[in-house]
Amino acid sequence: MPPFQLRRPTNTLRAMQTLALNAPSSSWPAIAVVPFSRSTCTLTSPLIVSRLSRAKIRMQASSSPSSSSHSPMIEKEIPAAEKPRTFLREVDENTSNSSDVRARFEKMIREAQDSVCAAIEAADGGGKFKEDVWSRPGGGGGISRVLQDGAVWEKAGVNVSVVYGIMPPDAYRAAKPTENGDVKPGPIPFFAAGISSVLHPKNPFAPTLHFNYRYFETDAPKDVPGAPRQWWFGGGTDLTPAYIFDEDVKHFHQVQKTTCDKFNSDFYPRFKKWCDDYFYIKHRGERRGLGGIFFDDLNAYDQDMLLAFATECANSVIPAYIPIIERRKDTPFTERHKAWQQLRRGRYVEFNLVYDRGTTFGLKTGGRIESILVSLPLTARWEYDHQPEEGSEEWNLLDACINPREWV
Repeated sequence: MPPFQLRRPTNTLRAMQTLALNAPSSSWPAIAVVPFSRSTCTLTSPLIVSRLSRAKIRMQASSSPSSSSHSPMIEKEIPAAEKPRTFLREVDENTSNSSDVRARFEKMIREAQDSVCAAIEAADGGGKFKEDVWSRPGGGGGISRVLQDGAVWEKAGVNVSVVYGIMPPDAYRAAKPTENGDVKPGPIPFFAAGISSVLHPKNPFAPTLHFNYRYFETDAPKDVPGAPRQWWFGGGTDLTPAYIFDEDVKHFHQVQKTTCDKFNSDFYPRFKKWCDDYFYIKHRGERRGLGGIFFDDLNAYDQDMLLAFATECANSVIPAYIPIIERRKDTPFTERHKAWQQLRRGRYVEFNLVYDRGTTFGLKTGGRIESILVSLPLTARWEYDHQPEEGSEEWNLLDACINPREWV
């Protein structure tokens, strides 16, 4: 039976297509900020803001080549010899108001990077991350870490970044329409920080994991017309296996639900659906994987609560994922299993290159290719007209990607 004939409800598919084609700004992920480095181990610096991605692309489509809309929104990165205590500008190192959130968020993502990398190295049993530190003359920077060709990991990347930049006025107006269309704000300073990771194991029975968590602020002075200071959080954690082990997927989703329920019982069902909707490969009519949680533009709650929520989410990555890896990393497999994993990796590539807003924005705007594509696996496969046998393990995975399930 062809994949596109697997139990796909027609009304659900149409709804998904409508959602994908008319996605609100809140469903757009943050764009990748591309670091510069001579190292081949640089990971894409994560995550400016969803609205900027769409606004910038719209501006480029409607502007002449000489338009100022093509000017960079951030300064170019330069390699750094050592990790600084903080990437914040000196003015942000105090503990007042939003600056305190900036400092606390940076502290959280750097601690999360350390703990996740330590857990990945321990699970690998020999592989070590290569580290690349970079900074910007006007403030900000990041730490990129990549483990490649280990015993367990084909490729594992974990990156943190702190970014200061300038939002062009047209981008701000497109991202944040004002009630008075005649109001024209000046250039808007912004701040963004985040952690981003993609982990690709070698064993086809061990799932791929992606997670990122980010914080964003516009930083305009109060007297700038039409440009009030704003902030929001975004991110998520999702699982992409080649084979389904119910106990693994249930464990993963239960950790996400438990984390969400500590803050709001509505979060898990809301963010789980958001995740299923976002990681949708329209031309295949299927999801990239088996979901998790995903959210963006989150600012309708207390700022300290959302900072605590993002921290809890980042800290949940290890207990949600590493037990699955420990159970599956040494499972015997055949060439058939490996070939299916490579086909699913092909789907991962297709989503990232065709639909992921961060990746496509980086490619459209001339970003550093090695950095943009570091989230992709080392190997993938495209087999002509592949059709898994109905009722097989492969069919079961594809059916779950076409018809999202409730795991907890």
